[in-house]
Amino acid sequence: MQSARQSYGRSIAAHAILATYTVIALFPVFVVIINSFKTRKAIFRSPLSLPDAESFSWIGYETVLKQGDFFLYFQNSLTVTVVSLALVLLFGAMAAFALSEYRFKGNTMMGLYLALGIMIPIRLGTVAILQLMVASGLVNTLTALILVYTAQGLPLSIFILSEFMRQVSDDLKNAGRIDGLSEYRIFFRLVLPLVRPAMATVAVFTMIPIWNDLWFPLILAPAEETKTITLGSQVFIGQFVTNWNAVLSALSLAILPVLVLYLIFSRQLIRGITAGAVK
Repeated sequence: MQSARQSYGRSIAAHAILATYTVIALFPVFVVIINSFKTRKAIFRSPLSLPDAESFSWIGYETVLKQGDFFLYFQNSLTVTVVSLALVLLFGAMAAFALSEYRFKGNTMMGLYLALGIMIPIRLGTVAILQLMVASGLVNTLTALILVYTAQGLPLSIFILSEFMRQVSDDLKNAGRIDGLSEYRIFFRLVLPLVRPAMATVAVFTMIPIWNDLWFPLILAPAEETKTITLGSQVFIGQFVTNWNAVLSALSLAILPVLVLYLIFSRQLIRGITAGAVK
């Protein structure tokens, strides 16, 4: 009875802490969204208050939709992010399965080599990447961004998924081999369903840097037809004057995909983060 009470108390405390962190994390998002519906004067006069009849304005969203091709920027960002995520999850899961399942000479060194990508920022190789894309004729294409983001996300993906795949029962995989399943079917039908929480975790933590990145779109794909939403929003930021209504409106619209992804994968994300934390 006492153990049940202690467990219930810990559960209440954990939910309270989670709720507190959620409020803290979402507060900046809330401020950005409410200020996107205000006039310029109201943004600076009372940034934390809700828009009222006097301060409410659609001017920011009207500017975003009229100036520049916002829907094209949104489509470019969505295409780059979805394709990059799919490639990161597919190739990362396959590499993680190979490293965790098969023992071969250099297995440990290969894992350490791939883990170096987590510690060494890919931006250090920007000049070499740009030269490679120019030589390949991929400058001002979405393909260049997809390739870079896939390479950027693979090290973390392999590192996380390999740890989870080591926990998958060997008996289950051996039973599949006895039943005549190929290694591909074992991977896709037995292993992947069991590591869905880890894949959801990788997807969320990989998607956010890709969606919010400004560096590589500015260098590799600055053309009007290949601009991402983050790069396209910079048109409202000038050297001397910044259209804060348009900037906040563009950021509010850009936040939506991240929130939708979180809502879709939230349960799997929490399971992936907390897996193994409590025995």
